Amino acid sequence: MAVADQGLLAKQRRALILEAVRRDGAVRVSDLVASLGVSDMTVRRDLDALERRGMLEKVHGGAVATVGSGEEPGFDVKSGLESAAKASIADAAAALVKPGSVVGLGAGTTTHAVAKRLLNIPDLTLVTNSLPIEQLFRNSVPNAQAPTVLLTGGAATRSEALVGPIADRTIESLHMDVLILGTHGVSEREGLTSPNLAEAQTNRVFISRTRQVVVAADHTKWGTVGLSTFAELGQIGFFVTDAGLSVEARSVLGERVGQLIVVGVGEEQRGNGR
Repeated sequence: MAVADQGLLAKQRRALILEAVRRDGAVRVSDLVASLGVSDMTVRRDLDALERRGMLEKVHGGAVATVGSGEEPGFDVKSGLESAAKASIADAAAALVKPGSVVGLGAGTTTHAVAKRLLNIPDLTLVTNSLPIEQLFRNSVPNAQAPTVLLTGGAATRSEALVGPIADRTIESLHMDVLILGTHGVSEREGLTSPNLAEAQTNRVFISRTRQVVVAADHTKWGTVGLSTFAELGQIGFFVTDAGLSVEARSVLGERVGQLIVVGVGEEQRGNGR
C-alpha cells in the first residue's frame, strides 16, 4: 500500500484498508498506521467500522479477510498472524516431546513453528500431512540425529494439508506416541473445528492413532467455530495457548482438557485440568 496523505477522508482510508486485506489476506495495525499516516486509534476505529459491515474480521494486532465456517485463509496469510504468541506456544509444545518418540504433526502455521523446534531433538520419527513441514525438514542442515520424516500423501488443501483417503489410510497403519495439532477454532460446545471436511476427517484419524494429543493454539482461536468438529475437549491431553486467552476460556479448558498450559512473556502457567 502506498503511503497515503494524512488528509484522507475516512471513506478513502477504509477503501485502502479493504484493498490491502483483499490483496494480502491480512493487515497489521502498525503497518496501517505507518502507511496511512494516522493514529493507532483512528486505524482501530476504521477496522471496527469495517467489521460491523462484515467486510473484514478483527484479530489481535490487525484484521483478516472475512471467512465463513466453510472457508479458511491460506498458509501464507495465517503465518503472519500472532507470530509472537505462536513462538511461545511452540516452545512449550516442543518441550513435551521426548527423544526417540514417534510424533504426529498436523498441518498449520503453529505446528510449523513447533516443527522448527524439533530439528535438534534426537532420534525422532515424524509423521505429517503438512507440505511446509516436510519442506522444512527436507531443507534443514543434515545431521546424524535428524528426524526421519514420513509424509502421508493425499490431496492438498488451501492450508497445504494433505487429506483424503490416501492420507487417512497411511495414518491408520501407524502408531504415534504424541500428536501435535493446531486448529481453526475451538469452543466449549463444539470442541476443535475445521472449515474443511476432509481435513477434519484426517485429523480424526490422526487422533485415533496416538497415545497423547497436544493442541497448540493461540487465544484468537477461542470462540471460532468451523464447519466440522474433529475432537471434543475431553480428548485433549495438553492444550497449549498464550496469555491472551480470557479468564472464562481458561476456566472451561482447565476443567475439560488433561492439562492447560498458558504461556506468555516471562510466564508459564500450568493448570491441572481433569
